[in-house]
Amino acid sequence: MYRGQSGQWSWLLHRITGLAILLFLLVHIVDITLLGFGPTIYNDAIAIFSTGIIRLVSTALIAALLYHSFNGIRIILIDFWPSGYKYQQQMFYIVLAASIIGFIPMAFYILAPIFGVCPAGACNTPAM
Repeated sequence: MYRGQSGQWSWLLHRITGLAILLFLLVHIVDITLLGFGPTIYNDAIAIFSTGIIRLVSTALIAALLYHSFNGIRIILIDFWPSGYKYQQQMFYIVLAASIIGFIPMAFYILAPIFGVCPAGACNTPAM
């Protein structure tokens, strides 16, 4: 199951995506805490999230969330389905496919404003 095969890569990606999600949660706590410093500081900080670099980081976060959640379901199936371990490699490829299929429309929605395309409210309007 391990030593360079899908089980090892699944394990490694699961740990990396888990750490990425934890890092996001820490940043999220900090940005919510900025509310205590007043609306101007909070709005200025939130404006950073509409920049191109942060939009790229947000798409990476979405990819991490999708993979981590689908792989978590895969791990549950391996643990609680008596024959699950026999299909772990096929389930790994299903997890990758589901993650990519879920990621593509979300990435378009988040990255489109960088290229001047505004799908259904994805572009920020100026704050008043």
